Amino acid sequence: MSKQYNVAGYVKLAKLWERNREGAVALHHAYFEECCHAEADTKLVDVYIDITGNKHLYKRKEMVRLLRDCQRGKIDLIWSQTRAYLAPNSEEMCFLIKFLFDLPFRIDIKTDDNDRRMDTISNTENQRESLMKMAESYVNLETKEYESWCNNITKAMKELED
Repeated sequence: MSKQYNVAGYVKLAKLWERNREGAVALHHAYFEECCHAEADTKLVDVYIDITGNKHLYKRKEMVRLLRDCQRGKIDLIWSQTRAYLAPNSEEMCFLIKFLFDLPFRIDIKTDDNDRRMDTISNTENQRESLMKMAESYVNLETKEYESWCNNITKAMKELED
């Protein structure tokens, strides 16, 4: 890495973690603090933790807050332990990638999955371009659904402000 990245750690936990919310929050804050400490070019801005059964991203309050912060330029790297935390299915992942990569400034994604890791910073094998191509191809097939998704995200962002 050659620049300073403003990092958002993102976690989506199952509803059963609600009983031990404080412990889960402390654990994940420590995890991302350690990750950013290990990489000199990163600064942890915040950790966004959704403890919910909601699968749609626009219904995840912390994901919506994260997307709003990306839109505002506060975050330029989303770091998650696994791709599965970022989106519950291929459609939401494609919509998320399209939304993030279409912002007027670059947002990167990094996951710690042991297999099929996402890392658009090092961009090995042109991963960033491949992800965008995949997302654009899917969105072109599901244009109305993507527009509806974006409207739901925008609405949820406005509700955060109220």
